[in-house]
Amino acid sequence: MPPISLLVKPASGNCNMQCRYCFYTDETKNRSVPSMGIMSLDTMKTLVDKALAFADGDCSFAFQGGEPSLAGLPFFQALTDYVKNHPNPKKVRVHYSFQTNGYALNEEWAKWFVENEVLVGISLDGPKEIHDRYRVDHAGEGTFQKVMSSIQLFDKFHVDYNILTVVTSATARHGQQVYNFFKKNNFRYQQYIECLDPIGEVQGGYEYSLTPERYEEFLKTNFDAWYLDMKAGRYVYNRYYENLMMIIARQGAESCNMRGVCGAQWVIEADGSVYPCDFYALDEWCLGNINTDSFETIEQQRQSLGFIEWSKQIPDDCKSCRYFGLCRNGCRRNREPVTADSTQKNYFCSAYQHFLEYSYPRLVEIYQMLMRQVNR
Repeated sequence: MPPISLLVKPASGNCNMQCRYCFYTDETKNRSVPSMGIMSLDTMKTLVDKALAFADGDCSFAFQGGEPSLAGLPFFQALTDYVKNHPNPKKVRVHYSFQTNGYALNEEWAKWFVENEVLVGISLDGPKEIHDRYRVDHAGEGTFQKVMSSIQLFDKFHVDYNILTVVTSATARHGQQVYNFFKKNNFRYQQYIECLDPIGEVQGGYEYSLTPERYEEFLKTNFDAWYLDMKAGRYVYNRYYENLMMIIARQGAESCNMRGVCGAQWVIEADGSVYPCDFYALDEWCLGNINTDSFETIEQQRQSLGFIEWSKQIPDDCKSCRYFGLCRNGCRRNREPVTADSTQKNYFCSAYQHFLEYSYPRLVEIYQMLMRQVNR
C-alpha cells in the first residue's frame, strides 16, 4: 500500500470570511448539497481507522475549507488524541497541515499547532490595501489586522507556518510591493497560487481576474526580487521556484500542478464523501463515502471515471514547446474543458512560457549555487 495524503474539509465550505474570489464558494454552489456541515466525531474516527490501515510509511492529514477552524478546536484535539492512541502496527508516520484564513485564532490554537507539529498555511495577499481589497468578512470589512494578529501569535508560540497568497489582478500589478512587504515582515516561506474564475465561465471577466499578461508581469517581478535575495545569501522559500529546481535536478515535482498529470488525491468532505481533487468536489466526480466505502473501492471508482487519465492529454503546441518539461501544461483546472479525448492548452500558457524564457538561466544559476553549498 502507498503513502497517503488526505485533504480534509471538516467544516465543508463554511467560512467566517467572504473572500470575493473564493473558488470553493463557487464550487459548493454547483453541487446539489452546497454545505456538508461539520464533520462528526464518528466520521473522523472512521477516516483515521481506514487511513492508517490503508497507508504505508506515511499518512498526511491536510485540513482545509472553507475555514477548517470552524469545526472547533475540540474536534482537532479529539482527532490528534485518537491518532496517538490508535493501534499502529504498521508504524505509519502521521503528519498534519492546516490551511487557515487566520481570522479567529487564539493562543489555544497556537499551542495545539505546536504540540502536534502542525505546518500551518495562513492566507495573506500582501499589505493592507491589497489584502483588504478582496479578503473581507461577512460585513464587507477588511481582515488584514486580524490575520496579522494571528501571525504575531504564531511568532510568539513558534508555530511553523508559511504564507499563502492568491495572485489576483491587484496582486499582479503590485508584485514588487507585495514582495517587499513580506520581506519587511520576515515572511521567508511563500506560496503563490493563481486566482481562479468561477468554474465553467469564460476567464477574465471579473475585477479580480488574473489574466496571462498580468500573471507574466507578476512572475517576472517576483522572480527578480527573489533572485537578488538568493544571490545575496538571503534564503526565501518560494514553492514554485523550488519545484522548478526539483525538475531541473531530475526529481519529481512536489506540487501536483507541476507533474503534468493529476495525482491520486483524496478530498474528504465533512459528511465523509470523497472527491479526486479540491477543484472538482462536485457531484459528478464523487468517488464514494469514507463511512461506507474502503479506499480500495474509492480508488476503483476514480479509475472507472478516468479522472487521472483525462489529464494526460497533451496539446500539440505543448509537444513542440522547449519549456514543456518544466511547465507540463500546469493544473488541469486551468485547461478546461477537459474531455476523455483532449485537453485545452493551459490558460496561463503564455505567462509560463515567457517567464521561463526570462528566468531559466538565473534559475539554473541559483540551483547550482545551492548545490555547491550543500556539497561543501
